[in-house]
Amino acid sequence: MATPPKTPPAYSEGSIRVLKGLEPVKQRPGMYTRTDNPLHIIQEVLDNAADEALAGYGKKIKVTMHADGSVSVEDDGRGIPFGLHPEEGAPVIELVYTRLHAGGKFDKGQGGAYSFSGGLHGVGVSVTNALSTRLEVVSHREGQVAQLAFAGGDVAEPLQIRAQTAGDRKQGTTVRAWPDAKYFESVAFPLHELTHLLRSKAVLMPGVTVTLVNEKAKDQQVWLYKGGLRDYLMQTLSADPVIPLFEGAGHADRNADNFAEGEGADWCVAFTEDGSPVRESYVNLIPTSAGGTHESGLRDGLFNAVKSFIELHSLLPKGVKLLPEDVFARASYVLSAKVLDPQFQGQIKERLNSRDAVRLVSSFVRPALELWLNQHVDYGRKLAELAIKAAQTRQRAGQKVEKRKGSGVAVLPGKLTDCESKDISHNEVFLVEGDSAGGSAKMGRDKESQAILPLRGKVLNTWEVERDRLFANTEIHDISVAIGVDPHGPADTPDMSGLRYGKVCILSDADVDGSHIQVLLLTLFFRHFPKLIEAGHVYVAKPPLFRVDAPARGKKPAAKQYALDEGELTAILDKLRKDGVPEGKWTISRFKGLGEMSAEQLWETTLNPDTRRLLQVRLGRLDFMGTQGEITKLMGKGEAAARRELMELRADDVDIDV
Repeated sequence: MATPPKTPPAYSEGSIRVLKGLEPVKQRPGMYTRTDNPLHIIQEVLDNAADEALAGYGKKIKVTMHADGSVSVEDDGRGIPFGLHPEEGAPVIELVYTRLHAGGKFDKGQGGAYSFSGGLHGVGVSVTNALSTRLEVVSHREGQVAQLAFAGGDVAEPLQIRAQTAGDRKQGTTVRAWPDAKYFESVAFPLHELTHLLRSKAVLMPGVTVTLVNEKAKDQQVWLYKGGLRDYLMQTLSADPVIPLFEGAGHADRNADNFAEGEGADWCVAFTEDGSPVRESYVNLIPTSAGGTHESGLRDGLFNAVKSFIELHSLLPKGVKLLPEDVFARASYVLSAKVLDPQFQGQIKERLNSRDAVRLVSSFVRPALELWLNQHVDYGRKLAELAIKAAQTRQRAGQKVEKRKGSGVAVLPGKLTDCESKDISHNEVFLVEGDSAGGSAKMGRDKESQAILPLRGKVLNTWEVERDRLFANTEIHDISVAIGVDPHGPADTPDMSGLRYGKVCILSDADVDGSHIQVLLLTLFFRHFPKLIEAGHVYVAKPPLFRVDAPARGKKPAAKQYALDEGELTAILDKLRKDGVPEGKWTISRFKGLGEMSAEQLWETTLNPDTRRLLQVRLGRLDFMGTQGEITKLMGKGEAAARRELMELRADDVDIDV
């Protein structure tokens, strides 16, 4: 009896769901907040308290980590209004916590509740409420105290209002939230991040006291800064600056043509010769960890001011071209921008996208630094020397493009066909010999997790090339940028956090030329990227040299089989003979190169994880120094005699495909 065909699911008017209230947040929390831990939903509450202080209505913020896992934020601002909303007919304090896109930050006009605040996404504390098992709010305002509680985003204890008593404070808001574990990978708060966040709030709001109480640890920390950005940066730097710190502030007045009154920035910049740069930026007190257009404005202002000073004093050596990165590379800074209507990338506001912010910050930084440098010419010359030295180093290295942007994102080579996934453990990049093979690989790959970087011609023998000259070779520069790891030595500790692929696979033809390219690339990795080999990230793909087409026999259909070399080919033919296939009824094809393979063949034989042969590169029985001596004989320019001796001794151990 035939199985009746399945009825396709109906698609009609009833198929369309309209998510109401806070349901969108509960269904897709990752669109609105970080889900690794609940810090960001508490930060939303903290930002509201900071906005009150920024507007001049508060002097104290207290954060308490309670023993039961909840966190409370208390401020002495104006208190959230709790009367009925004129249009919605519900208490305002309830709307703020139960409706997306409801808040006082939208009122930007003359006399609005907030002139400057941390963005206009309008999700804010409603997300905190949606992702908490319980949330309690107490508002002190105009001689009254209002309180209500929520559970899972819904009102659990309706609004109650009473008159203030002698023990109540005059004004302010207290919010206590219990994050819901089902929405987060861990409900534990990253204490280091929280501490850093609170400390930075205190730095950016001189005169405001910020307190952190940890009930479990029975510990309390208090921050009150009067020296602002300068003190903070000096405490954070890991190396001494080569010139005094450059600090300043600039804000538009009411007569400014291009910007709103009060828009502008405060900054403090230090230049060091070594140590890790400290780079922190904020917009309306919101930390922008991914940078953005305000940082681009600082970069632009610094570069143009230093360039102008160098040109004025004729300091630039002949043939040296100064780039923004030469000035910015050794700059540490804390930048606090004020933007009336900030536009952020994403709901968690990690990056500022407001286009005018570049011009805003640059217009205040550049003239201030130009004036300062020309008032302190000796310091100006030291800064110029630092920038010129960086430019000369860059030009010696022959780097064609900037290795990094200001945001820290790699400038990927144009010929790289990247994969879609960001999961490094599954991502692979294939370094492919030739454009034609690269074309087949691009069409045959798994776009989700496999990237292709075609290489043109023979790669440089880098065994005796100095590290600072590596990037003179375009192919090697592109390999380094694509992988996301800088060249290093065996004793170095390179930064592997930028690694973009878990497997770096060398894919070349199965012939002598292909083997030569393999050796050159392995030399590159062993000499200048040894930690990639040590960590097991380097692989060699083994494409087949032969294809055997066998005819149908009995119940067995026609089949294709692939052989890596002559030995495997012989084994396949012996098996066919045993299976009764007459001599000569099969067809043998030899691949002259990867470019001859179709996309389907390349996938089937070399790219498909289920059917390919991928060999991991390991050092084997020799340690680094022992292997180094062997490779010097093979790859060193002045080692012809040692190579000849090695070939005479070991020639019989090698199978050569001529």
